[in-house]
Amino acid sequence: MTATATPPTAAGPKTPAAPPAGRRSTAWLLTAGLAAALLLLALLSAGIGAYHIAPGDILASVQHRAGLGGHALDRVGESVLWNVRLPRIVLALLVGASLGCAGALMQGVFGNPLAEPGVIGISSGAAVGAVGCIALGLNFFGTWTITVCAFVSGLATVLVVYVMSRSGGRTEVVTLILTGIAVNAFAGALIGLFLSYADTAAVNQITFWQLGSLAQATWPKVLAVLPCAAVGLLVAPFYSRKLDLLSLGERPARHLGVDVEKLRITLILVIALLTAAAVAVSGVIGFVGLVIPHLLRMLAGPGHRFLVPGSALGGAVVLVAADLAARTVAAPAELPIGVLTALTGSPFFFWLLRRTRRKQGGWA
Repeated sequence: MTATATPPTAAGPKTPAAPPAGRRSTAWLLTAGLAAALLLLALLSAGIGAYHIAPGDILASVQHRAGLGGHALDRVGESVLWNVRLPRIVLALLVGASLGCAGALMQGVFGNPLAEPGVIGISSGAAVGAVGCIALGLNFFGTWTITVCAFVSGLATVLVVYVMSRSGGRTEVVTLILTGIAVNAFAGALIGLFLSYADTAAVNQITFWQLGSLAQATWPKVLAVLPCAAVGLLVAPFYSRKLDLLSLGERPARHLGVDVEKLRITLILVIALLTAAAVAVSGVIGFVGLVIPHLLRMLAGPGHRFLVPGSALGGAVVLVAADLAARTVAAPAELPIGVLTALTGSPFFFWLLRRTRRKQGGWA
């Protein structure tokens, strides 16, 4: 029997190939490792501090509250655990997941590994809305006022960056970075202007926004930011396949049925929502959305089916760890968490900038 030759088909845009088995197993291992690290860090963060709580007592208190047995701690221990530490841990988890996911989405939308809410000014833009709300004493949406103002200003900043960095159907690296520099400078000027008109109490709050901190975490703040973060984190993974197609280029993505402009506008709204959720409760915390997606991309490949949820999980791990370090490294004083992430993220950004420039053969 002779084999029948298959007639050649017309060449056309190819869909992204399924990730090899090795990368799939790497993605599963990374997911399991990050989840285990998050649980371990949460347990350590709940127990370490001026008032030490043993891990067994923490688990027993959680079981008691859930009606699964266990036992309650003494009055001080219960108050420290449930009114101080657990709200802070949950808030760090939400903020880190939001920033990590927003960074992965932004890099996919812009097609550039240097895109990140803090680096290109989105976080600063959202902070302007929050700071203006504090300085002017606005309260038209109750506990949601700061979040709404941060979202509106963050969305406006995303749109400005998107329009300014596009040229000839692609995103220019140099324009992206220069736009970020300009946005950060303008946001800093507006924050300074609000500072000059704010009273002493508002100045203290605005300083908190500029440095980034989770020191004022409470359950009401967690509940205020939870809907925005949850919506963004739940919606984002559904666009993973379209982001994979977009990575082939705009024209191939259109041939494969992707409405590119609709996709970009939708994801820009999601990015603004996630960034606003983070900034509204923690202030400006940079480089989480830059470092985490890039490291995961190096380890498990560029597929967004893992990269988007993995970046959210990785961001949560990093911020819980950073908050634990901020509380304990200089105890009894507390370091601003935004300072710690900037100290560790800036060298990584310099390395990434040089690496990207070298791969592209220079930007001159």
